[in-house]
Amino acid sequence: MKVGVVAPVAGGLTADPDWMTAFALHLEACGFESIIVVEHTVLVTEYDSVYPYDGSGRVGLPADCPIPDPLDLLAFLAGRTARLGLATGVLVLPNHHPVVLAKRAATVDFLSGGRLRLCVGVGWLKEELEACGAAFDSRGRRADEQLAVLRALWADQPYGASHRGEFFSFANVMCYPKPVGQLPLHIGGHSRAAARRAGRFGVGFQSLGVAGPQLATLIALMREEAFSTGRDPALLEVSRGHAVTKIDSERAARLIDQGADRIVLAMPSIPDIEQAKDVLSACAQRLALAA
Repeated sequence: MKVGVVAPVAGGLTADPDWMTAFALHLEACGFESIIVVEHTVLVTEYDSVYPYDGSGRVGLPADCPIPDPLDLLAFLAGRTARLGLATGVLVLPNHHPVVLAKRAATVDFLSGGRLRLCVGVGWLKEELEACGAAFDSRGRRADEQLAVLRALWADQPYGASHRGEFFSFANVMCYPKPVGQLPLHIGGHSRAAARRAGRFGVGFQSLGVAGPQLATLIALMREEAFSTGRDPALLEVSRGHAVTKIDSERAARLIDQGADRIVLAMPSIPDIEQAKDVLSACAQRLALAA
C-alpha cells in the first residue's frame, strides 16, 4: 500500500524550513511513501473564479499565505531525506513553460536518485493563470501540448528533440540531465477531460473532489482513452484522497478495493511539530506502515 501525505499549507508551514525538515524526516521514519506539496504561483485578493473543491466556491487560504515553489521545496527536502518520495499535487501546468519545467523536474529527479513524481493539473484560478501569461480558455490544449513536450525532452534522442505545435516550437534541442528512468507523470483533477488526459499522457490519475459512481466513470474513461491510444490501461495508477486523522486499515482496504493504488492523505495544519509528528505516528500505526 502506497501512502503519501500532503504537507499543510495554512499558516505558512510549508515555508518554514525547520518545520518542513522535521515533517519530511518523520514521514520517512514512519514508512510513508511520499511527501506531496501543492502549488499556487500567486493568489489574488479579489477573484471571480469558483474554487471547485469547496461548497463556498472560495479557496480557504489568505492571499498572503506563503506557498513555496513546489520543485524548489522538493529539491530542498531531497537534500534532507534519503528515500522519501517527492511529489507535487497539484502543480499548475499552464503556469510553466514546458522546456524550463522539463529541465527543473529532471534535475530534481536526477539529483534525488529518481524520487520525483509529478502530478499536474490545468488549474481553476483564472486570475492566477493570466498573471502567469496563460489564457484560461485554452489551458486544456496548452496542457496537452506541454505534456507532449515534457516527454519529448526527457526521452533519449540522438539528434535532439523537435516539436512544432500551437503554443511551443523548437528543433533539435538537447535537455540534460535526463530523469532516472521514466519520470512518473500523474494528472490531477475531477473532470472528464482530466481523466482522458491521464489516459493519453499520464501514468496515473489523482482524483480531486470526486468519489463513488462519478469516480468509477472517470477511471473507466481514463482506461478507455489509454487503450484507444495503444497504451496498457492496467499500468495506470489511481490515487485516492483521505484524511490523516480519519484513515484506518479498514478505510484503506475499502479504497484499495475500489481501485486505489495510492492513498493521498490530507494533513491538518498543526504548528507544533511535535504534535504533528504524533498525529503522523498514530496514522502510521493504524495503517501498519513499515519504515
